[in-house]
Amino acid sequence: MKKDIHPDYHEITVVMTDGTEFKTRSTWGKEGDVMRLDIDTKSHPAWTGVHRLLDSGGQLAKFNKRFAGFGIKN
Repeated sequence: MKKDIHPDYHEITVVMTDGTEFKTRSTWGKEGDVMRLDIDTKSHPAWTGVHRLLDSGGQLAKFNKRFAGFGIKN
């Protein structure tokens, strides 16, 4: 194996969306860094079965305004 071509493998802390945390080893960041997750198995619809719409930067409001007239009429 070639020397000095591999990234440093060190311990980091991962913080889940509910605040729980665990330590793991990774090449991400540097020793002791904290990775805060926006989406994980406790909040992603693929695992929870609950679909939530998060409005990031007004995109959802812009979409709803643009396509408000295309809905199914009751």
